[in-house]
Amino acid sequence: MAEPPKVKPKEVFILGVTSTGKTFRPSDWSERLCGVMSQFKPPGRQASQQHLVYSPYCLPIVMNNIKCVVVDERLKDVEPMAFNFVLNFARDNDLQVLDACLLPDAAA
Repeated sequence: MAEPPKVKPKEVFILGVTSTGKTFRPSDWSERLCGVMSQFKPPGRQASQQHLVYSPYCLPIVMNNIKCVVVDERLKDVEPMAFNFVLNFARDNDLQVLDACLLPDAAA
């Protein structure tokens, strides 16, 4: 019997564009936000003390030349206040937010 497909957790995309279409500044906002969230890791995963490693729950990406932050909803289970902090950051700065999930690249 075939294994059922694994369900990928839902993610929230915070786009570096305001509701009026303006590019959000500073230009490194996504890296800064993810740097603040870097301490939140899955149980059993130790953080390196020598360099910054982003949390798998909060990652900076560039999508269609727009800086974004992808927030995995599993962060709510690890630390609900951190998840709310990120969403409040988006709301307070009038950033566009999308519910979606990242799909793996198609095999070539």
